[in-house]
Amino acid sequence: MSETDGQALRTLIVDDEPLAIERMQVICAGLEGLAVVGTASDGAAALRLAGTLKPDLLLLDMTMPGVDGLAVARELGRGDLRPAVIFVTAHDSFAVEAFDLDAVDYVLKPVTPDRLERAIERAISRRGTRAKAAGEWLTEFWVPHRSELLRIDAGQVERIDAERDYVRLHVPDNSYLLLQTIAGLEQKLDPRQFIRIHRSTILRRDCIRGFRHEGLGVWSAELANGEMLRIGRTYLRKVKAMAGR
Repeated sequence: MSETDGQALRTLIVDDEPLAIERMQVICAGLEGLAVVGTASDGAAALRLAGTLKPDLLLLDMTMPGVDGLAVARELGRGDLRPAVIFVTAHDSFAVEAFDLDAVDYVLKPVTPDRLERAIERAISRRGTRAKAAGEWLTEFWVPHRSELLRIDAGQVERIDAERDYVRLHVPDNSYLLLQTIAGLEQKLDPRQFIRIHRSTILRRDCIRGFRHEGLGVWSAELANGEMLRIGRTYLRKVKAMAGR
């Protein structure tokens, strides 16, 4: 694809190793759809620069002294305009934590241009859905059912569960599979109507009866039908904000 610098993903590279930053800059220079706007050598600097530069994407090292990559992604995820994150790391043991934070991808060092390009393509595919204005949110779904396509009003959907590359839309007395990732779908839903409580679950707000503290920092959401669903720790702050806490 061909994009001007103004349309390209504004990218911040974060790594505590100068040679790793230099290598990433060289690779990024050969990729379309991406413009490096800054670099940071630690997590605290990354947060400061992200606040100033407003990047669309972070190429983020996982393990750094002080504020590590997970902490950076977690903090940025609490803001209104959340940049996409691609973790770039020498360690393969943090993948679960990374995707719990909705990382676009998890790239192992040494990074190759082809592998990074695939990750960038995924980030570009998410672009344009972060900051939808009121009235532009998804209001209906067209789902395959037997030999037809069914229209489902978004206001009918009570719950959305992730099932690998699909999501399951729960409506009264039925459910439907849709080819869509839960992270991508979350960006298209009106946050005044829906809230994500777990990496695998989105709820319609008016279907939530209340929240229950289970002990040891664990919280659950109680649905109108009495069902209890675990709230992921990444989403707990946002869920509590819904209740004014």
